[in-house]
Amino acid sequence: MINIKFIVLGNIKESYLRDAIAEYTKRLGAFAKVEICELKEYKLPDNPSQSHIDAALEDEAQRILAAIPPRSHVMALAVEGKQMSSEELAEHIESVTQTASTVCFVIGSSHGLSQKIKNAANYKLSLSKMTFPHQLFRVMLLEQVYRAFNIIKGTKYHK
Repeated sequence: MINIKFIVLGNIKESYLRDAIAEYTKRLGAFAKVEICELKEYKLPDNPSQSHIDAALEDEAQRILAAIPPRSHVMALAVEGKQMSSEELAEHIESVTQTASTVCFVIGSSHGLSQKIKNAANYKLSLSKMTFPHQLFRVMLLEQVYRAFNIIKGTKYHK
């Protein structure tokens, strides 16, 4: 069974989003061993300077890199990443699981990801050009990964 690890900055405050995350994590567990690694966001002042933001991204990058298991295929979620259809994501996951022991999806903080993480990633993925609430985005990614596994397994979930 493949390992799927979601490395995310921050935690989920709203109970309805926690419930959705729990539901998709449970569903995805039928196809893979799932781990969600929540890292604490770097505390920034109310109006951070660019140097504050850069320091936060560097700190977060070090902790993200430490959380990535060996032999992982790392997919960084980035606005400049490649957009894929659900079928293309399924093909990509199926392909990389032939050689990687873990597929890691990395979601940065509200300021994004350090260039260090983007450079270390095997793939930069964008779910949309639109901007979404950070916490809702985690639910959306979990659903798409769940959908990808359903496509791979040929279930009726994906229409």
